Order: sequence, then C-alpha cells, then structure tokens
Amino acid sequence: MTLLSVDQQLTKNSYYVATAPRGAGHAPLQSNLDCDVAVVGGGLAGLSAAIELAQRGYSVVLLEAQQVGWGASGRNGGQVIAGLACDQAVIEQQLGLAESRRIWDMTIEALRLIGERRERFGIDCDWRSGYLSLAVNARKARELQDWRAHMQRHYDYQTHWIAPADMPQWIASPRFHSGVHDPLGGHLHPLKYSLGLARAAAELGVRIYENSAVTTMEPGPSVRLRTASGSVRASHVLLAGNVYLKGIAPLIEKRIMPVGTYIVASEPLGAELARSLIPSQSAVCDTNFVLDYFRTTADHRLLYGGRVSYSTATPPNLAASMQRRMANTFPQLANTKIEYAWGGFVDISMNRAPDFGRLPLPGAANGSAGTAHAQPNVYYLQGFSGHGLALTGLAGRLVAEAIAGDAERFDTFARLRHRPFPGGRLLRTPALMAGMAYYRLRDML
Repeated sequence: MTLLSVDQQLTKNSYYVATAPRGAGHAPLQSNLDCDVAVVGGGLAGLSAAIELAQRGYSVVLLEAQQVGWGASGRNGGQVIAGLACDQAVIEQQLGLAESRRIWDMTIEALRLIGERRERFGIDCDWRSGYLSLAVNARKARELQDWRAHMQRHYDYQTHWIAPADMPQWIASPRFHSGVHDPLGGHLHPLKYSLGLARAAAELGVRIYENSAVTTMEPGPSVRLRTASGSVRASHVLLAGNVYLKGIAPLIEKRIMPVGTYIVASEPLGAELARSLIPSQSAVCDTNFVLDYFRTTADHRLLYGGRVSYSTATPPNLAASMQRRMANTFPQLANTKIEYAWGGFVDISMNRAPDFGRLPLPGAANGSAGTAHAQPNVYYLQGFSGHGLALTGLAGRLVAEAIAGDAERFDTFARLRHRPFPGGRLLRTPALMAGMAYYRLRDML
C-alpha cells in the first residue's frame, strides 16, 4: 500500500474528524493563476505562512493535495510544547549557546503566537494550559532534573519540579516517579485549530484550493506549479507538504522519513473521573525516547498516544493494543472502551532538528540547503519530527519575514546542518527500524 492509501485508512475513525465539522470546504484549482507567493500544503505551517504573508499585503495562493488540516496538522496529539523535538544540545553543538538560546526563545514565541491567533481570529479549539513531562524511574528522573537545571542556568527557563511524594497531586498513575510542570505549555483540538486558521486565511484574501496536488514545479525567476487541472505562477514558493511532496523536491525529501504515530480516544469518562486522572488538566508526556503522551478532552475522554511505526505499516489490533497501554498507565481504566483509533505520519529528520531553508539548485550537493547555492525564491519547511504543533506557526512567520526582506531569523534555522537518511530508498527504513529497536530496548532497561 502507498503512504497515501495507508493515511486514508487511518483517518476513518478519528475523534478529531468526528468533532470538528469542515463545512463546505474549498474547490480544486481549475484555472491558471498568478500570485506573489504560492504555498504548497494546507497544514499548520502553510496556513501560518499564508496568514502572515496576507497580513503583509502579498497575494497568496495555497494548494492542498487533500483537505486543509488533513495530514499531521489535524491528527496529532494536540500537545503544545516549548522547544524542539531534539535536545537543545544538538543546537548548541552546531550553532553555539547564544544562537541555541535564540532558537529556544523563538519556540516560546511560538507558544504565545497560538494564543494570539486564537484571540484575534476567534478560534475555539478547546485550549487548556499546562504541560507535564514525567519520568518513569529514578534514572530518568535524574536526567530530567539535569535538563531542568541546564534550562534554568543557560536559558532562564523556569519550570516546577514535582517530587515523588507530590506526584499523586498531579497524576493518578503508579507508573511515574517524578516530573516537571510547565505552565506555558498546554493542549488543544488540532483540527479545530487548523480549520480556524484556514478560515482566517480565507478572510484575509488567501485563495485556498483543496484536492489540488502539485504534480510538477518549474523553477525560475517566476516559479510555475502545475496541478491536474490548473497552474500557479508565483514570484516565491513555500513547500510545506512534508512527507507528501511526492517527488517535486527530491533533494530535500531524502532528509526526512515518514513515521506513523497512533492515538485512541476512550469513551466518555465523566467529568469527575476525567479530572481525577490529571487534576491540573495538563497535557502529559513521558521522557522515554519512544514515548507515550496523553490528555483529557473537553468532553471528558482520555486521548492516549504512544505506538509508532517506522515501516509505515499500521500496527495490528491498534485499538486493543493502545487500550492495554492506556490501562498500564491508568489501571482504573482497565475496562474502559476505546471509541476512536486513528493515526498518521510525521516527518522526522536524522537529528530531530527542524529543517528549514531554500531549495537547492539543480546539481547542488545533497547536504543542508541552508543559504548557499540555493534558489532565493523557493523556501521549504520540514522535519518538525512530531514536535510541530507550536513550531509550525512560528515557521510560517519566519518564511514571511524572509520573503518580505528580513531573513535573519529564518537563516538562523537554515544554518542547521542536515543529512539524508542512510541506505537510500530501499535500506533507510530497515536501518531506522533497527535503530528504534535499540532505543526501545534502552527505555525498557
């Protein structure tokens, strides 16, 4: 099965789809258009860029192969978290502490940006504040304490330490040893938020076309994008399709891999039981490399995510296996039914750092595109590595700044070095699966 066909199966029983009506939607592109900026991809990154560009007076066309919010943007765990998927040490090693701190501060801006857009555009997306990062044993707790101390010392980032004796006040689970509470984080309904951004973009004059997959891209001073029934010619292009670009930018596609991630939603638990599980109503994530994450919803369900697939094959008996994981964390839910089970693919980079830049010129080296030997009018955003709900919003802002003539912040990210996954198309998936098996074993031990 292709990635697309697997994805279509995974959307059929989504809690988000069931609770966020789409309305009339947007027609496919069926003409030839000209604009200042063409955006490929109607997820959070593409929608954010479209909003920022329209606010600056640019004419924008957005092309989405399926429906806005159809990919990871509308199917993720809904957790809004500071920082990147990689540890800040990855950034420090490449760019130094000063630039690493600058990037961290931008991720805090990304959190605030969600609040600003919710308020400005009237987006009701079930927002709740608070994020818990929890250690499953004493060794993991020491690692978490070391991280917290490093972030306080070098980034002036303050969080609340939760000692073992205090854990029952924060979570009704025997699985966790201790943890950290971050009041700046939180969680929301990602599809409601994505659809809210799409409405905002359309109200600002962005022309949105759904079911309009880009089949070819012709570079030049004006870039032409072709779909099955139309085309767009633009002075600038943003590629924000992640693992769904389907061959139109092969040089950068080699630097990301699709990884399946899966979530279930329980039957309604009732307000009292739901609140007792996580009294602060925060989003929760453990600190394992192959991690579990969960949160309660506005209608008092538990959303629980954790299984991943590095082969793109959906795990068998998904709902039953996820129910067992949920009951392992919350034994009081051992007999609770699962009503929804869904998933999707996120784009991971080799080092889990985000990969932003300008598309390499034909014949350029396969390494990081960065700013050298790059087409100045074709930008890309990818490699959010499962940590993009907040960062995608900031990324769209940075692209808009760069197109408007101030690329300083965008180029801070573009200087990060990225490499293709080893093994080529045939071997990179088995190599990644072997690596992840090692990390699973390390977590268990």
